[in-house]
Amino acid sequence: MALTIAWIAVLIFFITSAGLLIVRDWRWSIILLAIQYFGMFILILQHWPLGMASVKLVAGWMSAAILGMTRSGLPADALDDDGIWPRGRLFRVFMAGMVVMIVAAVTPGVDTVMADVGYPVTAASLLLIGIGLLHLGFTSYILRVVIGLMTVLSGFEILYSAVEGSVLVAGLLAVINLGLALVGAYLLIAEDAPEEEAESL
Repeated sequence: MALTIAWIAVLIFFITSAGLLIVRDWRWSIILLAIQYFGMFILILQHWPLGMASVKLVAGWMSAAILGMTRSGLPADALDDDGIWPRGRLFRVFMAGMVVMIVAAVTPGVDTVMADVGYPVTAASLLLIGIGLLHLGFTSYILRVVIGLMTVLSGFEILYSAVEGSVLVAGLLAVINLGLALVGAYLLIAEDAPEEEAESL
């Protein structure tokens, strides 16, 4: 039963991380990020107690809320796709499929190195890291860059939780998530400020 739930979480990760590559609306990006953190909670719960796993979920949802609230306060005509290359959705889907193929090929070897933490955990971690890095390569828009960084960090956290149960490190990683969201929120506001000043002149 636990193994089935773990593979369902991996499927959630594929849908959400690939969805983050495809969607253009920032609202959907925030929703997919929140769902991604729920999937991370499910996988981490297999190795950590409920309290520690809940910290990850709450920190992730707070980070998503910070980014969502900041973006909702910006002008509606702000271009979320500014700086994205290439723009073709089909190409991004193809690249996500390539990442899945690479992850499927290297998962057994990495799982052996990581003391057999389990194929679902290893696959989910590598999938998030791979697609997160792919996301970073496609965009220079601040919101999407922050989401890409948070996706990569989520992949690392899943793998780390399987081999280490330190409360201090769990708290530190939660603070890093919140810090990324706050830095992203600040940069979004700072990026919009010069445009408002130019309009006032």
